[in-house]
Amino acid sequence: MFKSNYLDTSKLLRTSHIVKLFNAVEDHGGIIRFVGGAVRDTIAGLSNFDLDLATDLSPDELVEACQDYGLKTTPIGLKLGTIGVVIDNQIIEVSSLRRRIKTTGKQAEYEYTDDWSADASRRDLTINAVYADLDGNVFDYYDGIHDLENGVIRFIGDPEERIQEDYLRIMRFFRFYSLFGKGEPDTESLAACIKYKNKLRTVAIERVRDELFKLLVTPNITQTMRLIYDNDILSFFLPKSRHLDALQRLTKVVEDAKYEGNFLRRLFVLYQPNAAFAEKIANSLRLTKKQKEDFVRWAKIELSEDNVLSANDRLRFVYRYGKQFCIDKILLTIAIHNLSVPNLNILLKEIENYIVPIFPLHGRDLVNLGITDNRKIGQILGFLEQRWMDSNFTLTRDELLNEV
Repeated sequence: MFKSNYLDTSKLLRTSHIVKLFNAVEDHGGIIRFVGGAVRDTIAGLSNFDLDLATDLSPDELVEACQDYGLKTTPIGLKLGTIGVVIDNQIIEVSSLRRRIKTTGKQAEYEYTDDWSADASRRDLTINAVYADLDGNVFDYYDGIHDLENGVIRFIGDPEERIQEDYLRIMRFFRFYSLFGKGEPDTESLAACIKYKNKLRTVAIERVRDELFKLLVTPNITQTMRLIYDNDILSFFLPKSRHLDALQRLTKVVEDAKYEGNFLRRLFVLYQPNAAFAEKIANSLRLTKKQKEDFVRWAKIELSEDNVLSANDRLRFVYRYGKQFCIDKILLTIAIHNLSVPNLNILLKEIENYIVPIFPLHGRDLVNLGITDNRKIGQILGFLEQRWMDSNFTLTRDELLNEV
């Protein structure tokens, strides 16, 4: 399907200098088009998408064309025929057209081509196989625009074949269903995902985890996770959750507060783990050191409704654990315990603007008073810090020293 002047490409041109790349390819006898998520999300009215392009030039020809125009390139994915072109200190990914020549199990072999429809046929979903040129003309080989408008998420051609080319496409199906799906999922696509769900075990856990994290921040995550749990899609490394209602509350609370969604908070509220279970989940998903630290601390540290509503308690909590930890814990507490907190967005903004108090004493202050035992110094400082916090941080340095 060809749609003339269908797309407003000004939304795709993050910099006018990208036109230079189009000119370089065209002057070299090639064609270059926006592809995939950039086209899909622009049609759907979304922003903050990755900008990907496709060309009928081979990687070597693309590099040559860019050199003629003084554009720097970097080989970021040669196995996939992808070259990075540096424009305004940003790397724009440009992939050469490929067509599938062989598929064995989950391994597919490709060769370069100048056939745009063949390149489209190797992609996973119809909504991801849409191209657009600089004039806004759209090239849609599998009715992806129609599917996007109607909320239909389906694989190109035979769903089983597409999944066998890369089993991670099972996760991508659910992610895009949560983003754009309307009504019941496509029957054949869902059936293929269920049939090959155990093959996800053969995919690197980091790839599955990254897709899960992208899925967790999608709009219809509660409905989609219910679909995943009902069909045991992720049972090989995550148990079913009994807290989908809390996930729905968290999503709404964060949205109403005009705050940013966070995959780690949503994962936590799904399982509401104790410290041991939190650590097990963190290890299973191979979270980063910082992610694991936050995830486990959320489980260890309690926060009550009174703490949330009390300005003094909030300030003490921020002093102990930091602003972001306090905000995260408040949002989790509201969702888990179904609390009603008026003007939550104002409360969160106040926390962001807190000036965190600084304890006015140091160990050397006690040494100057003749206390030299390190253990005793630590005990006294701990006692005085608690007294200072209990005074809502009002006790002065001199008042604290007088208590010594």
